[in-house]
Amino acid sequence: MAPVLELRNITKQFPGVLANDHINLTLGEGEIHALLGENGAGKSTLMNILYGLYSPDEGEILIRGQATKITGPTDAIRQGIGMVHQHFMLVPVLTVTENVMLGEETTRGLMLDRKQVADKIRELSRKHGLEVDPDAKVENLSVGVRQRVEIIKVLYRSANILILDEPTAVLTPQEADDLFGILRSLRQQGVSIIFISHKLREVLALADRVTVIRRGRVVGEAQTAGASQAMLAELMVGRQVALTVEKTAVHATEPVLMFQGLKVLDNHLHLAVNDASLEVRAGEILGVAGVQGNGQTELVEALTGLRAVQNGSVRIAGQDVTNASPRKITECGVSHIPEDRQEDGLVLSFPVYDNLIINTFYRPPFAKGLVVNQKAIVEQADGLIEQFDIRTPSPAVPVSNLSGGNQQKVIVARELNRPIKLLIANQPTRGLDVGSIEFIHQQLVQKRDEGAAVLLVSAELDEIIGLADRIAVMFKGQFTAIVDADEVSKEQVGLMMAGNSLEEALANAPRTAATKERAIVT
Repeated sequence: MAPVLELRNITKQFPGVLANDHINLTLGEGEIHALLGENGAGKSTLMNILYGLYSPDEGEILIRGQATKITGPTDAIRQGIGMVHQHFMLVPVLTVTENVMLGEETTRGLMLDRKQVADKIRELSRKHGLEVDPDAKVENLSVGVRQRVEIIKVLYRSANILILDEPTAVLTPQEADDLFGILRSLRQQGVSIIFISHKLREVLALADRVTVIRRGRVVGEAQTAGASQAMLAELMVGRQVALTVEKTAVHATEPVLMFQGLKVLDNHLHLAVNDASLEVRAGEILGVAGVQGNGQTELVEALTGLRAVQNGSVRIAGQDVTNASPRKITECGVSHIPEDRQEDGLVLSFPVYDNLIINTFYRPPFAKGLVVNQKAIVEQADGLIEQFDIRTPSPAVPVSNLSGGNQQKVIVARELNRPIKLLIANQPTRGLDVGSIEFIHQQLVQKRDEGAAVLLVSAELDEIIGLADRIAVMFKGQFTAIVDADEVSKEQVGLMMAGNSLEEALANAPRTAATKERAIVT
């Protein structure tokens, strides 16, 4: 029986980059096939070719055994191919119904027939467990629900081959679990799925088969039933990768970041941070654990000058910086890895070399008064590109041309490449591959060992457990517990993230053999 989809010898070259080098790939009916690789390995390029966004230089695409020319997304959709991109393609001010029908409008006379489309959305929601309100505005939906809307969009167009590009990069663990349930349901109903990811555990838990791409070439293929994380990591990176964080005992000293009674509003003027107080000391990593949407975003924005503080105070190294500008906070020795790299971390139209000095461009050696030292800027970029393994054909290309993971590396390289007193890292490894995560974790631990205070906010509970010396659990805008990281289990932290008290979590979650007596750390 012919595969549902076959890619033969797909080759694509951009100036200075061989993105895909004679790649072969097959997809069976009702199969989840994972495509695994480092940032910039060529995964997204390959799928953009399949979806008609790029044309291959060589090779052919076969759909159910028939050679097919796909010249654009319209051709792909006609062939039953749908794609959910890493960055959602939704119009925030429109409703779910309006987004789903956009480009394929259903009319009744001269009017849009929103009711008919909404009814079909409800039918798809019931059939596939997607649970989406057709009348809700997209701007009011959580990230996880927005992704469901993207999936409904392709199912509405009768897609039976579904491409998901890094679908969990912006999801909480709970939202990722919900997504996996949806994908398994789709597989049972005969939908074939290509699942692009860099997360080894997800690939092994979800996929039937995995193909690994490194630097544009297929370097391995395996049934996930016989694969391990270590094996896949080595195929991805080309070397053995440490999958656990190595760090010495903490030696915390004086507080660097202190905030008290902090109250912060969200974009809808609701109280997002409610009377929060915390201190982060030099030489420690304090991890903020919580389900996304419990005030972490607003807290970090308030600490870095991106959002107004309504009440309370913020001090850095003894200096009051409440409602100070981002530049003043930066000049206090603060580095910030923002949650949304494209919104707050980069100027997408600027070249890579400018993005690497965007918060120090006015200082020597990059500038003297109004005179810019272009040579120093480019030399700085060349060094950081090599040190942080940023995959780019040139430091002069717009940073928008880089993959999401390499965009993240640009931010991390910029923020860690200067002496700092405080590092505020919000989702620092989001969208990164296993080799890059290993490197970033080592850098965070190194900053801590050099005496910096590190505030780590992450939706990846494993990351919090592995890196943090202390954990502050955030729920509905408040810190409900602050504990030593080696005094609690992952299950206990998970229960506290869901709103349980420390005492309830200790009573209801299993204790590991290595666990010591639990105690709140103040």
